[in-house]
Amino acid sequence: MARDHGSQIKDEKLYEDLRKQGNSKEKAARIANARANGSLQHRSTHLEDRSRQDLYEEARKIGIEGRSRMNKAQLEHAIRDHK
Repeated sequence: MARDHGSQIKDEKLYEDLRKQGNSKEKAARIANARANGSLQHRSTHLEDRSRQDLYEEARKIGIEGRSRMNKAQLEHAIRDHK
């Protein structure tokens, strides 16, 4: 069961999971609260709807090596797994 962090945290379980992953208290709170009120739009959940060129540009921005040799499915996988 998630610990009670007060009224400022709207999704206690997500907050705790994010903290365990190493996110700061502030970032975890922002994400948990955005997810709770439905305003969180994470781009990686819609990668399959983007073009290969868009995915290539995203991979370039985040520094994924070997991106020029990747097809669309490989780019999607690389972007999702990038940390």
